[in-house]
Amino acid sequence: MAGFRLLVGLGNPGSEYENTRHNAGAQWIEALARQSQCSLRSEKKFFGHFGKVYIAGEECYLLIPTTYMNLSGKAVQAVCQFYKIPPEEILVIHDELDIPPGSVKLKQGGGHGGHNGLKDIIAKLANNREFGRLRIGIGHPGHASQVANYVLKKAAPDDYAKTEQTIDESLRYVDDIVRGNLNAVMNQLHSFKA
Repeated sequence: MAGFRLLVGLGNPGSEYENTRHNAGAQWIEALARQSQCSLRSEKKFFGHFGKVYIAGEECYLLIPTTYMNLSGKAVQAVCQFYKIPPEEILVIHDELDIPPGSVKLKQGGGHGGHNGLKDIIAKLANNREFGRLRIGIGHPGHASQVANYVLKKAAPDDYAKTEQTIDESLRYVDDIVRGNLNAVMNQLHSFKA
């Protein structure tokens, strides 16, 4: 399997959304950028913070859309058109309600599971769902009516610490993830509990 060239961390822009559950994907990209000493710059034509980095010897692009979550596809589409990146070479890192805090799952392809960021990316990629996803568990508030409020709140310190541990753990496998060795990573990562 080919690897990933574009790594996209989903979140909402602005200080009021910093460290909220919905920004777990953006946090992951920020952590990767720090680890790789890559500075993310605001890039108007890509509607986001953007950087280039070498991972496992490959040039990769890091992106945090600065549109709101439900318009994330606009940024992804802009980078893909500019660099001619097919959907299967995109990895989207996002928060996942159906996974408890402290766990993370990796997969290629799939639906949007009600996630507005994924919904917009799928729409802007002409309904192609074949991109990879790294799903960072944030847990579920228990009722659908509470979800919007829940994802936009900061997690309790304990849950936030678990998210940070999950991000650190998954970044240990970033070379294999970028190379596309997903099965090897899944075996390790899916049994991890912060």
